Amino acid sequence: MSEMRVSLPFEGGCQCGAIRYCVNAIPLTLYCCHCTECQAQSSSAFGMSMLVSGDSLEVDWDATKAWSRPTHSGNVIDCHFCPGCGSRLFHVDRSGDSAEIGVVSIKAGSLDDHSWLRPIGHLWTNSKQPWFEVPPEMLSSKRDPGDLEPYFSRWREVSASWFGPLA
Repeated sequence: MSEMRVSLPFEGGCQCGAIRYCVNAIPLTLYCCHCTECQAQSSSAFGMSMLVSGDSLEVDWDATKAWSRPTHSGNVIDCHFCPGCGSRLFHVDRSGDSAEIGVVSIKAGSLDDHSWLRPIGHLWTNSKQPWFEVPPEMLSSKRDPGDLEPYFSRWREVSASWFGPLA
């Protein structure tokens, strides 16, 4: 794994190509979420979420459509998708008072190159599919861990060599 090299920026977009985005900074973390919401939105056993700083993401927000839903913590999350093909692209937590976007959860499968993605943990494992086993070396939380710092720290440790002098 240490021989892998990843270059910035990362680019991605929806399935039909109408919405494109670019990430200009190293992600904060990457994990798999097994909550029932992520299972439904991904039509799969879990969703992969790559958290990035909002100021590192270049996208035409006006080109996306969004709908909002409450989270288990009582916050509100905006779920952005392509109005043409329906591809889910981003989740933005609206819990703060600022109009500025703090952290964005990119649906990692929407990256052009997702061959390098290596999640470091799993959230909401209490609702994971019974056939899925979390690898013992990965972080794991039965619900929302609240504090994601352990996931940020592990990501920095694991991915440091991938990004070379940028990390």
